Amino acid sequence: MEFEYITAATGLLSNEEDQVREVGNYFNSLNKIGGKRLSEDQSDNSKPLFYFLITGGTENTILQIQANRSKLLPTAPVCLISHPGNNSLPACLEVLAKLNQDGIKGKILYLKSPNDIEGLDQIKGTLHDLEVLHAMKGTRIGLVGTASDWLVASKPEVKEVKHVWGPEVVHVDFYELKKRMQNLNADNLFQYKSSLVNNAIKIGEPSQSDIEEVVKVYTGLKQLVKELELDSITVRCFDLVTDMKTTGCFGLSQLIDDGIMAGCEGDLMSTIGLLWAKNLTGETPWMANPAQLDEQQNRLWLAHCTVPRSIVKTYSLRSHFESGLGVGIQGTFTSKPVTLLRIGGKDLKKLWLTEGNIIQAGFAENLCRTQVEIELTSGGSVKDLLQTPLGNHLVMVSGHHMARFRSWWEMMIM
Repeated sequence: MEFEYITAATGLLSNEEDQVREVGNYFNSLNKIGGKRLSEDQSDNSKPLFYFLITGGTENTILQIQANRSKLLPTAPVCLISHPGNNSLPACLEVLAKLNQDGIKGKILYLKSPNDIEGLDQIKGTLHDLEVLHAMKGTRIGLVGTASDWLVASKPEVKEVKHVWGPEVVHVDFYELKKRMQNLNADNLFQYKSSLVNNAIKIGEPSQSDIEEVVKVYTGLKQLVKELELDSITVRCFDLVTDMKTTGCFGLSQLIDDGIMAGCEGDLMSTIGLLWAKNLTGETPWMANPAQLDEQQNRLWLAHCTVPRSIVKTYSLRSHFESGLGVGIQGTFTSKPVTLLRIGGKDLKKLWLTEGNIIQAGFAENLCRTQVEIELTSGGSVKDLLQTPLGNHLVMVSGHHMARFRSWWEMMIM
């Protein structure tokens, strides 16, 4: 992880030799974790930037440098590094207070010594946060068709998606997917069909023809991703059901396992959630509906007809629940800690976030095929979903990451 840092000093430490003598060990520690010390005119704005205030009296210098940088990167938070001597911390406090008054977000990272492991780890964590921000801003999401008609609260303006979270939304006519499903390589179809069938523990309703068609959907989507240079995609997948009598459940599942975050039903909100979860934690996420809940026990059931096969213990091939057509994936999760999230709101800045544990997998016939019961343990509650929901899909990711998600959101979004 590489980053740049600009130093500022006045008075007795304005000389380079004096700075090296006084705080050179801090430079060495920052360099060891990926830092590169630069002057103001050397920064290329392509990497995360930190300001190391060596002394007090540097407030106006830092504010001027940041004013010039913000013309190119207006939404990037400002990261200040301080140390115990030479009025470094007071200067950082004054700078951040002024930035906050001007509506600019930032944080102070305090190093108690050059060998302050905890402080250096905080810098590394902040660096990862900034890399996630850069990754989100460099993402292209393909919206194939439009959001499903019932997603009345999940149709954000694409300019707001870009402004708040960073990704560029690329509109793709649904016909483009159909066209790419017509002339496909038979070897590729056989390869993915064999993988899907051979690794399933059971095949229920789907015929061999049904399985071939869902593999065609995946291959068509994969072509769109490559041709349009997309990093993520979301599809008005119920049009596949009504127009072509097939489903996108396998296609979206396999794309996520390929590293391409893929959302159902043209839901941009949840697709952003998938991207955020993957970039921040490195874990493969799952998008699903809250299907049932128990307010007293603070438990809920999630269910969906698609799931990345890499994150379930076993899976069977079933029909798509709502239509009885095509192929749905009935995956079985093991008991483990998880984090659930949902972003939303008119300005895309609201967040529902909670931690919990998977209690059991389910196999009810009146729900979407992959089902898990989760007991919520901290953060958002089932009651929140009943009183102030942000939409009908949630994103689940393995592990307890609530503090990590909230810290990132507070700095980058809120």
